[in-house]
Amino acid sequence: MQMRVLVLGAGFGGLELTTRLSDELGDDVEVVLIDRADSFVFGFSKLDVMFGRTVAAAVRHPYRDVVKPGVRFVQTTVRSIDAATRSVETDAGRFDADVMVVALGADLDPGATPGLVEGGHEFYTVEGAFATRRVLEEFAGGRVIVGVTSTPFKCPPAPSETALLVHDYLTARGLRDASEVSLVMPLPVPIPPSPDASAALIAAFAERNIDWYPNQLVRALDPGRKTVSLADGTEMPYDLFLGVPVHRAPSVVQESDLCVDGWIPVNPLTLETSFPGVYAVGDVTSVGTPKAGVFAEGQAAVVAEEIIAQHRGRSDADAYDGRGICYLEFGDDQVARVEVTFQSGKAPAGRFEGPSGVYAADKSEFGSSRIRRWFAREWTSH
Repeated sequence: MQMRVLVLGAGFGGLELTTRLSDELGDDVEVVLIDRADSFVFGFSKLDVMFGRTVAAAVRHPYRDVVKPGVRFVQTTVRSIDAATRSVETDAGRFDADVMVVALGADLDPGATPGLVEGGHEFYTVEGAFATRRVLEEFAGGRVIVGVTSTPFKCPPAPSETALLVHDYLTARGLRDASEVSLVMPLPVPIPPSPDASAALIAAFAERNIDWYPNQLVRALDPGRKTVSLADGTEMPYDLFLGVPVHRAPSVVQESDLCVDGWIPVNPLTLETSFPGVYAVGDVTSVGTPKAGVFAEGQAAVVAEEIIAQHRGRSDADAYDGRGICYLEFGDDQVARVEVTFQSGKAPAGRFEGPSGVYAADKSEFGSSRIRRWFAREWTSH
C-alpha cells in the first residue's frame, strides 16, 4: 500500500527528506512537499549576493526543478496544522497524510526590534540580504555595526563572517581607513562549541581592527539619533547597521498543538513529536542543535530512514547523532571548517580546521553536491 507523506517546508530538511524517500521508495510513496517560496537559496549564497560576489538569479534554485519519483511540490501557504489527524489546511486546499514532517524553519521578524526597519538593514532573509547589496554599494564609509537582536538565531557563525566580509569589502573600496566595524553578539565567544574556532575568529577581529562586543544584544535603534541601544543600557553610534532580526517559530506552528515555549519539542534521537506519525526537523524544533541547515539535513536523514523502515516493516533506523559541518568565511578567500557534535546530555564538541583555500573549495563542493542531489543539475556556488 502506498504511504502518504506530507512534508511542510522545502529547506535543507525538506529537500533531503524527500530526496531520500524518493531514492529508496520511488512510486511506493506519495510525498507532497509544501513551501510558500518558489525557490531555494543557501544561507551562504545570501552573503555572496550581498557582497557582490554573484547575482541573485545565479543562487536561486526553483522548486519546479524538483522532479522525483513519488514527489509532488506544491507552492502554497500553510494556514493551519492538525497534528492529531496529520493534516493541514493551505491556500491550495487540505492535505492529509500517514506521516507528517514539519520543517518550516524559523520566521524572521525585523519589526520586533524598534527602529530596525526604519533605521537599519536586516541581512538574514533572502530579500533583506539581496537588498543590502545596493546599500553597501552606496555606503561611503563610517561606523558599521553588525548586531544580533535576539536568541536563538540561525547560523551562529554568520554575524562573524559578515563582519569580516564587511572589512574586506570596505578595504577593496578604499573606505576601510575611514570606517569602524563592530560586532555585537549575545554569545560569550563567537562559536561556543569550538574554542579553537572562536580563538581564530577573535584573533581575526583583532588583526582587522574589528571591535568585538560579546554577551550583548541590540534591543533598539534610534534612526533619528543614529544610535543603537544595547541590553545593558549603553548606546553605540552608527552610520550603517546590519542586523540579525528576531527569530520565531512560524505563526501557524505557534497556533498548533505542536508548539511548547515557542518551538516544537522532539525526541532528540528520533525527531518524533508527541503526536504519533508526526516529526519535526530543523530550525522549528527545540532539539538542542544550532539552527543551521546542515543540522536540519542530518535530522531529515534520520526521519527518512525511520519512514523507510516503517514502510518495509523494520525497526532498525539509526538514531540522530547531532553531528554537523559548518564552513566559516574568514575573508580574502580563506575558509575554515568546523565539525561539531551536539548530543543530548553531553557537552557540545567541535573540531576546527583552517582557514585555507582548500576549505573554500570544500565549501563550494558542499553546495554543488546538494544541488546535484536535490535538483539533479550542476551548479557552482561562485
